[in-house]
Amino acid sequence: MTGARTAATAGLIGCKTCHLLCRVTVPVQGRRAPYCPRCGALLRRRKENSLARTWALIIAAGLLYLPANLIPITRSTSLGSVHEDTIMSGVIYFVKTGSWFVALVIFVASILVPLLKLIILTFLLISVQRGWKWRPRDRALLYRITEGIGRWSMIDIFVITITVALVKLGALADIQAMPGGIFFGAVVVLTMLAAEAFDPRLIWDAMEENHD
Repeated sequence: MTGARTAATAGLIGCKTCHLLCRVTVPVQGRRAPYCPRCGALLRRRKENSLARTWALIIAAGLLYLPANLIPITRSTSLGSVHEDTIMSGVIYFVKTGSWFVALVIFVASILVPLLKLIILTFLLISVQRGWKWRPRDRALLYRITEGIGRWSMIDIFVITITVALVKLGALADIQAMPGGIFFGAVVVLTMLAAEAFDPRLIWDAMEENHD
């Protein structure tokens, strides 16, 4: 695919708001950048400081990933007995009680997806910085999938919020949110922001022989 024709080489810019492909004849930098004729959004060939911002968000999310999975996210009280649960201990509990489907959903959404997002975004960043020309279409598709499924990691936070609100029976039964939930929520938000900060158009820059 060496020398493949892209929007940038054709003098076109895709609007990030309405996705209209616009023809641009002036430099696209700062305030001189043109606006989309359909929705009025500012047009930019590439997101500013995309790689640096994505790296910063990924590193922050990676640092919070361990405490998010090691610190308890809930404390449950039942007839005076107190028990604290992490995400993984919750998965193990559902496996032991025979709720395999629930355990699988929690494991995939709360543990596997955030970790895969960190790995995939790191891979994409390295591939862009090294100027790889390897399978750009597949890498772009991989980014789209990563961006789309990231929000489903919040399912654990929703379950905790609903459970804490509903189970309020004093000494008989009570569930409280723990700091682990804050760390986990931060990881999810940071990975979502990282996916948003990454500019997939950078994947195709290596395919342009005379790209500025």
